[in-house]
Amino acid sequence: MNKNLVTYSIIFLILISLFGFNFFLSLIGNLLLLVLLIPLLILSVLLISFNSLKSKVNTCSQCGTVTFGINNTCMNCGADLENENTNSTESLKKPSETTIEVKAEEVK
Repeated sequence: MNKNLVTYSIIFLILISLFGFNFFLSLIGNLLLLVLLIPLLILSVLLISFNSLKSKVNTCSQCGTVTFGINNTCMNCGADLENENTNSTESLKKPSETTIEVKAEEVK
Protein backbone atom coordinates (compact mmCIF):
# COMPACT_ATOMS: atom_id res chain seq x y z
CA MET A 1 0.00 0.00 0.00
CA ASN A 2 1.10 3.55 -0.64
CA LYS A 3 2.75 5.11 2.41
CA ASN A 4 1.44 8.62 1.59
CA LEU A 5 -2.16 7.41 1.43
CA VAL A 6 -1.86 5.65 4.80
CA THR A 7 -0.21 8.71 6.35
CA TYR A 8 -2.86 11.12 5.07
CA SER A 9 -5.66 8.77 6.15
CA ILE A 10 -4.29 8.57 9.70
CA ILE A 11 -3.85 12.34 9.86
CA PHE A 12 -7.41 12.85 8.55
CA LEU A 13 -8.87 10.43 11.14
CA ILE A 14 -6.95 12.12 13.96
CA LEU A 15 -8.10 15.58 12.87
CA ILE A 16 -11.72 14.45 12.55
CA SER A 17 -11.63 13.08 16.07
CA LEU A 18 -10.07 16.29 17.41
CA PHE A 19 -12.03 18.97 15.52
CA GLY A 20 -15.12 17.13 14.37
CA PHE A 21 -16.67 16.71 10.97
CA ASN A 22 -18.43 20.11 11.13
CA PHE A 23 -15.05 21.87 11.05
CA PHE A 24 -14.11 20.24 7.77
CA LEU A 25 -17.49 21.00 6.19
CA SER A 26 -17.21 24.67 7.13
CA LEU A 27 -13.60 24.78 5.91
CA ILE A 28 -14.55 23.33 2.52
CA GLY A 29 -17.55 25.68 2.30
CA ASN A 30 -15.41 28.72 3.03
CA LEU A 31 -12.82 27.69 0.47
CA LEU A 32 -15.55 27.28 -2.16
CA LEU A 33 -16.91 30.73 -1.29
CA LEU A 34 -13.46 32.23 -1.76
CA VAL A 35 -13.02 30.52 -5.10
CA LEU A 36 -16.37 31.92 -6.29
CA LEU A 37 -16.22 35.40 -4.73
CA ILE A 38 -12.66 36.44 -5.62
CA PRO A 39 -13.35 36.47 -9.41
CA LEU A 40 -16.53 38.50 -8.76
CA LEU A 41 -14.53 40.98 -6.69
CA ILE A 42 -11.89 41.31 -9.41
CA LEU A 43 -14.60 41.78 -12.05
CA SER A 44 -16.32 44.52 -10.05
CA VAL A 45 -13.01 46.37 -9.52
CA LEU A 46 -12.29 46.17 -13.25
CA LEU A 47 -15.75 47.52 -14.14
CA ILE A 48 -15.42 50.43 -11.70
CA SER A 49 -11.97 51.34 -13.02
CA PHE A 50 -13.19 51.08 -16.64
CA ASN A 51 -16.11 53.43 -15.93
CA SER A 52 -13.87 55.98 -14.22
CA LEU A 53 -11.44 55.85 -17.14
CA LYS A 54 -14.29 56.17 -19.62
CA SER A 55 -15.56 59.32 -17.91
CA LYS A 56 -12.18 61.03 -18.36
CA VAL A 57 -12.03 60.54 -22.14
CA ASN A 58 -12.88 63.66 -24.19
CA THR A 59 -13.78 63.80 -27.86
CA CYS A 60 -13.22 67.00 -29.81
CA SER A 61 -16.38 68.11 -31.58
CA GLN A 62 -14.43 69.94 -34.29
CA CYS A 63 -11.96 67.30 -35.46
CA GLY A 64 -13.09 64.13 -33.62
CA THR A 65 -9.78 63.48 -31.85
CA VAL A 66 -10.11 61.37 -28.70
CA THR A 67 -7.99 62.67 -25.79
CA PHE A 68 -7.56 61.74 -22.15
CA GLY A 69 -9.07 64.14 -19.59
CA ILE A 70 -5.72 65.69 -18.61
CA ASN A 71 -5.63 68.16 -21.53
CA ASN A 72 -7.92 71.18 -21.74
CA THR A 73 -7.19 71.73 -25.41
CA CYS A 74 -7.36 69.40 -28.38
CA MET A 75 -3.94 68.10 -29.39
CA ASN A 76 -4.87 67.99 -33.07
CA CYS A 77 -6.72 71.26 -33.79
CA GLY A 78 -6.24 73.29 -30.58
CA ALA A 79 -9.93 73.68 -29.74
CA ASP A 80 -10.86 74.35 -26.12
CA LEU A 81 -12.39 71.14 -24.73
CA GLU A 82 -13.67 72.69 -21.49
CA ASN A 83 -16.00 75.08 -23.31
CA GLU A 84 -17.27 72.24 -25.49
CA ASN A 85 -18.19 70.16 -22.45
CA THR A 86 -20.13 73.01 -20.82
CA ASN A 87 -21.87 73.88 -24.10
CA SER A 88 -22.85 70.27 -24.68
CA THR A 89 -24.63 70.13 -21.31
CA GLU A 90 -26.45 73.37 -22.08
CA SER A 91 -27.54 72.11 -25.48
CA LEU A 92 -29.28 69.09 -23.92
CA LYS A 93 -32.73 70.64 -23.56
CA LYS A 94 -36.10 69.07 -23.84
CA PRO A 95 -37.31 68.86 -27.43
CA SER A 96 -40.50 70.70 -26.50
CA GLU A 97 -38.48 73.73 -25.34
CA THR A 98 -36.51 74.14 -28.55
CA THR A 99 -37.69 75.46 -31.87
CA ILE A 100 -36.23 74.81 -35.27
CA GLU A 101 -36.45 77.53 -37.87
CA VAL A 102 -36.44 76.34 -41.45
CA LYS A 103 -35.99 78.73 -44.35
CA ALA A 104 -37.16 77.65 -47.74
CA GLU A 105 -34.84 78.38 -50.63
CA GLU A 106 -35.47 77.92 -54.28
CA VAL A 107 -33.16 75.43 -55.96
CA LYS A 108 -32.07 76.51 -59.44
